[in-house]
Amino acid sequence: MYSGYNESLLILNGVVNDPACKGTVDTSVTPPVLRFELNLTNSCESTFRTDSAPGTGVFSDFSNIQTVNISGVVRSNDPTIGTVSYNVDLRYFYSCAYPLEYLINNNQINTSGSSIAVRDTNGSFLSTLSLELFSDPNYTTPMIIPRLGIELKTKIFAQVRAINLTTQYHVLLDRCYASMSPLPANSTFYNLFVSCSQDLMTTIYENGDSQHARFSFTAFRFKEQQNEILSTYYLHCVTRLCEKSTCSAFKQCRRRRSVDPATNAGTTDVQTITSPPITTKLEGFGESQLTHQKNVNSFGLWGVVGFLSFLCLVAVVTAGVFCRMLNRKKTGKTAPDASW
Repeated sequence: MYSGYNESLLILNGVVNDPACKGTVDTSVTPPVLRFELNLTNSCESTFRTDSAPGTGVFSDFSNIQTVNISGVVRSNDPTIGTVSYNVDLRYFYSCAYPLEYLINNNQINTSGSSIAVRDTNGSFLSTLSLELFSDPNYTTPMIIPRLGIELKTKIFAQVRAINLTTQYHVLLDRCYASMSPLPANSTFYNLFVSCSQDLMTTIYENGDSQHARFSFTAFRFKEQQNEILSTYYLHCVTRLCEKSTCSAFKQCRRRRSVDPATNAGTTDVQTITSPPITTKLEGFGESQLTHQKNVNSFGLWGVVGFLSFLCLVAVVTAGVFCRMLNRKKTGKTAPDASW
């Protein structure tokens, strides 16, 4: 304002005709400021540069990590008409650096669809990830898990997809595994694939080649649930982004390095996205068998309750008998006959 400009005359990277590239006045602070917002789908011609370096800290289990730097300039648009101008040319340079995993990860990612926002004093970037299950190889028919579960050996087609993401980056899955818990770090797990190995019943169709990754696997059950008609588990995928010109290097076989727990304390599986529950059933079992199993379980439960109730009744009667005998001894009375 001191230089003779208003908020409409300061724009990002010279993009004059896009209202999204102009700032918004914030008068809640003193002096007032002009706030600009960037996002991954409309960066207002910001410059994107991607650098690679060995993973450290939270990302120390990755051999390499990529960082994206978004930079540009907020500059004045001189409204003067004519050959000369006396207005000062204002330029404010900005540069924001984020690990690619930081752009898509959040420690609350444990549902089938997640909106992930990164917010700090440097800006706001938004991406959305989803892990979807389909029943056909064309990925057009969503898989619906019935109450009785799906048959063993059913083909399940899985897709991890990113939207609201600039086309400069692709989705890359480092590892996908199943566990009986919706929490990625809990309970028994089974790897469908990691970078250097792959289950024989798993097929990877696309990974690191576009803004979605696709693979399929065959429905199974955990042996820990072998005595149950239904087996329920969850699919977890460790997801990251890669710059499309370098994704091929990150898809090469690489061993996960061991992580010192002391250096990883307080961190969570922030890069993991989880599917809805997958339930499989034993072959040949239907509604009647499931109802019978519930009745058996219910009968067993009531049997235990009844037995415990009987023990409690015996304990109460025994205690009453002993109390009566003690009272008779105190008063000097004896039982009328030995049958007492």
